[in-house]
Amino acid sequence: MNIKWEVEYYITTTGKKPAKDFIESLPLKLKAKVFRDIGLLEEFGTKLNEPYSKHLKEGVHELRVRLGSDRSRILYFFFRDQKIIMTNGFIKKTQRTPPGEIERALKYKADHERRFSE
Repeated sequence: MNIKWEVEYYITTTGKKPAKDFIESLPLKLKAKVFRDIGLLEEFGTKLNEPYSKHLKEGVHELRVRLGSDRSRILYFFFRDQKIIMTNGFIKKTQRTPPGEIERALKYKADHERRFSE
């Protein structure tokens, strides 16, 4: 039996959801593809690999969504109880993932773990 993962959005201490806000800002077709790929992530979890997902650094992964020449990335990490926490997203314009986006995801991950770990 396949264990189902649950995707949630990281929530800042001020109540913002950066990844959700990013996804909502996307054009309709790209947003639809993002939700389709989130479905794959929920189904396959840690087993989802390239071209859909890639580990970046210290437990942070990127969901890699491509539609035509548009490349969007949503950063996430795995959390206890089969949860996937989406932290932030961006439109990829360069070969490498911007270090600032990875650092932001790491900061959000540390904050989430501090607030929600027992």
